[in-house]
Amino acid sequence: MSDQKDKNCEKDRRKFFRLDDKVNLSFELLTEEEMPSRINELTFGLTDLTVLTRMSSITQQLAATLHRIDQREPDIADYLRGLDEKIELLAQSYLSKNSELTDLPKQIANLSAGGIAFTVDEAIELGAPLEVKLLLFPSYTGILVIGRVVSCELSDIDGYQVRIDFEYIRDNDRDALIRHILRRQGELLRRMREERDVK
Repeated sequence: MSDQKDKNCEKDRRKFFRLDDKVNLSFELLTEEEMPSRINELTFGLTDLTVLTRMSSITQQLAATLHRIDQREPDIADYLRGLDEKIELLAQSYLSKNSELTDLPKQIANLSAGGIAFTVDEAIELGAPLEVKLLLFPSYTGILVIGRVVSCELSDIDGYQVRIDFEYIRDNDRDALIRHILRRQGELLRRMREERDVK
């Protein structure tokens, strides 16, 4: 009975942390031989795409310190928040001009903390490893992951619906992805409540 309850809770969590969203994305099929070096680059490298994600992670780490400053010196805390926003705007501006992802058209993807599903033109073999680059809006958060194809089915609309489980994702990227999903879900719930109130 307890095991069944745990399984149901896990299903609910997975469902809760899922979201259809418009993103910019690109992917590259990898060979098994390329996987170790790509994971190494992902672990220790810093790319244009992931700069804002790293900055967001640092902001989260400093949140408690900023809160303490705010209690003693609110003017200084406001100034520091302003500086943080200015730096983020500069990073967003740089990314919007220098990332190849910004030139791609937005497409619908189903996002979760553990995987992604999206439409592709041609079928991809089950179990194939690939690198996925994601750009989330409006924050311009870049996510870089390595995953594996767990299903690829002919879409009712166009192309193939491919589902990928993340095999390697940095903790910072996963945290940023979860924050994005929760924020977008919150926005959708607010919009639904407002529309209901209008009626």
